[in-house]
Amino acid sequence: MSRTRLFASLCGLVFLLNLARIIFAPLLDVFIAEFAIGEATAGLIVTLVWVGSASPRLPTGWLLTRVPRHHVAIGSGTILAISAALAANATTVRHLLIGAFLMGIASGVYFVAANPLLSELFPSRVGRAMGIHGAAAQIGAVAAAPFVALTLLVDWRLSLWTIAAGAALLTAITWATARRTEMPTAGDADRDFVAGALSEWKLIVTALAIVGATSFVWQGLFNFYELYMQSKGLSDGAAGTLLTIVFAAGVPAFFFSGNLADRFPYVPYLLGVVGTFAATLLLLTAVEGFLALAVLSAVVGLVIHALFPATDAYLLDTLPDSTRSSAYAVFSSAWMLAQALGSSALGWVLERGYTYDGVFAGAALLLGVSAVVLLGLERIGRLPN
Repeated sequence: MSRTRLFASLCGLVFLLNLARIIFAPLLDVFIAEFAIGEATAGLIVTLVWVGSASPRLPTGWLLTRVPRHHVAIGSGTILAISAALAANATTVRHLLIGAFLMGIASGVYFVAANPLLSELFPSRVGRAMGIHGAAAQIGAVAAAPFVALTLLVDWRLSLWTIAAGAALLTAITWATARRTEMPTAGDADRDFVAGALSEWKLIVTALAIVGATSFVWQGLFNFYELYMQSKGLSDGAAGTLLTIVFAAGVPAFFFSGNLADRFPYVPYLLGVVGTFAATLLLLTAVEGFLALAVLSAVVGLVIHALFPATDAYLLDTLPDSTRSSAYAVFSSAWMLAQALGSSALGWVLERGYTYDGVFAGAALLLGVSAVVLLGLERIGRLPN
């Protein structure tokens, strides 16, 4: 029961941490107007959130060979509370960029510590634990757009102040719960960060080859989703609704995909998700009209969010106790860095005159080809499984 209570408190904390990562996307048009910036700079703001999420993952992996996982996860809540307050006080773009980067750091520290902890708290159903935990995070993403819309009735800074206060409260609750919980000892053997990561390089490279490019494309897609929908003739409100639909579809996707990952071979399942996402993205570029775009937005959200719990389950269930946190930290760092560059890359391309439909159609075709190639390699036994 104590492990279940700790799991519940961690789900609450991850809700806020993911809300903090996503909240800048629906604020982009506000920043463009208030700070008089272009799309490239706006893209840089959300890119720095994800660069921040990627940057502490390697040092956090090393820290986990010295410090218990739950201590590090709890510390991330403190970082979020402080950095969100800093961003809420931003008066210049530089100030905002720094706050966004630090908020990203909080999430990076958390996920590297919490995901291995959860896989060890519930070793018989890793996919299920990742799915439920991911669904809690996804609810934070779903809440981002309506939450921002509500706080904009007062001031956009209120959204960041609310995150800061909530993070402080949930960090205290998680700390109190962890003190009453008997922690697993599975990670005690993971004490050599470099050796652990190097010994699992084949698995790390394989996972990155499967999901790296897809997450790069997804990062650019969702951060510019409202602007993309507006380019198709939708109003600001309708575009915001579709972004909410994309994220809302991710809640059941996390839950069900985590369970499916426990049932099917990991690599074929992941490649199937990648190929399906490529197909739905290509279809998205050819569709017009609110109703059709709403249906397809739900499908895109369902498919892409199925990728994340399955990827975590693949790594955390396959890695042995002696290398789990070290190797996962290296993978997670590289994976997040690949994602982080997506928004600024898309903004850069758009400012050079390319259209949303053209860019996303090309990306979909490349993802489809890569999925077919990797599936062929898996069929002849060239990929770790």
